[in-house]
Amino acid sequence: MNKSVKQQQLERKILKLLSGKALKTAEMLFADPEIQALQEYANIVSIKRLGFNDHGPVHMRTAALNAILMFKLLNEAGIQMNLEKEKVGTADDSLMAVIMASLMHDMGMSVARDSHEFVSIQLAIPFIDKILAATHKEDEYHIKAAIKCIAVEGIFGHMATHTIHSLEAGLVLIGDGSDMEKGRARIPAMLSTKARIGDIHRTSAGAIQKVRIMKGEEKPIRIEVEMNASVGFFQVEEVFFPKIKISPVKPFIELYAGVTDRDMLKYL
Repeated sequence: MNKSVKQQQLERKILKLLSGKALKTAEMLFADPEIQALQEYANIVSIKRLGFNDHGPVHMRTAALNAILMFKLLNEAGIQMNLEKEKVGTADDSLMAVIMASLMHDMGMSVARDSHEFVSIQLAIPFIDKILAATHKEDEYHIKAAIKCIAVEGIFGHMATHTIHSLEAGLVLIGDGSDMEKGRARIPAMLSTKARIGDIHRTSAGAIQKVRIMKGEEKPIRIEVEMNASVGFFQVEEVFFPKIKISPVKPFIELYAGVTDRDMLKYL
């Protein structure tokens, strides 16, 4: 597989954060050439055919890294995921589901934009089954079914157009939404300089300099969005904030946004 430098850097960062079954899950996903091919083709369709931003290997790894960082912060704060609270699985099982959903949520973009989350589910299920067969015993039907359902929910809910109920799926949703730094819109901006409907999304995304995920002061997670121009507030207010509002993780998040060298505006 011919992976970009950025993709390899993200994979190394992700693997350093993991252990146990979650580590094996990420390793299997990163090593699968069919998944890589689907992710790369999703980007071809997204960028070259539709003129959208990055929906490929780098985006899906960035979304996964964001979700993992937030998972760790919740875990450190003693917040249990749904599989733990429901006494079905462990934190490691929950993290597996988060990783699988994050790394495959946009594979359906290889087919079409409309309802791509449902196409992603169809494409992801064989890989989910393969990973669960490698990480759990053959007779562990209940936990394998639960992990699979949580992973599917994470993919199903990442567009914020369908209600989700688990913290795991909520992390996938916000991890996806957190990938809005200017680099994500760089390639389509280079390919087309003509004005078109919807350019406010590209322009606002281009203003986002940095998204930081860290431990909060009042809540477990603090997300800071730094921008170089006020147009970036459109990206925060119209795209990112609505995703946080409907996420089950919302009660645990502090959200701040602002222009570089100015005071941050608190949203949550």
